[in-house]
Amino acid sequence: ADAAGKKDAVSAITEATMRGEIVDFSESLRRRVSMLKGVPEEILHEVIKERLQLNIGAQSLLQTARQAGLKTILVSGGFTVFSDVVKDMLQIDEAYANTLGIENGLLTGEVIGPVVDGAAKRQHVLSLCERLGCTPSQVIAVGDGANDLPMMSIAGISVAYMAKPKVRDQAMVSINAGGLDRLLELF
Repeated sequence: ADAAGKKDAVSAITEATMRGEIVDFSESLRRRVSMLKGVPEEILHEVIKERLQLNIGAQSLLQTARQAGLKTILVSGGFTVFSDVVKDMLQIDEAYANTLGIENGLLTGEVIGPVVDGAAKRQHVLSLCERLGCTPSQVIAVGDGANDLPMMSIAGISVAYMAKPKVRDQAMVSINAGGLDRLLELF
């Protein structure tokens, strides 16, 4: 949104949603994406090249998880164009996010398919557990926004990372400084 000159309008909706003030994440996301209609697809690739940065400690945390034989999943309320890059960078096993509509090199202003909201995040975790033969109590879920709470509520360990107050209040562990690898201190 920033790269397309629509940051303020989109940010206001995003922040209200992450604070839990707009409870229908799907509607919030669709409203934000509609503001991007006509934006050239190449802007997404510029954002990846110039702005996409991993959280501090992400590489260390994911490398340690792989070495321990853990399966990792990225379930994002963001977009596949970004989550797929992060998945590859961190060698995450699976990634799920929203798909932006693109026609003739321009964003259509639509989300294609079902929205990855809080309920979908929870369902992706449950599906992973079913495929792996584990229980949700064996899951470590990390989140920062209100739409992460449904998956965090079923996890054996829920971690709020640089999270909104509502998420910090409901998480078992809260990391408010340092990198994601601070989670390793628990183990």
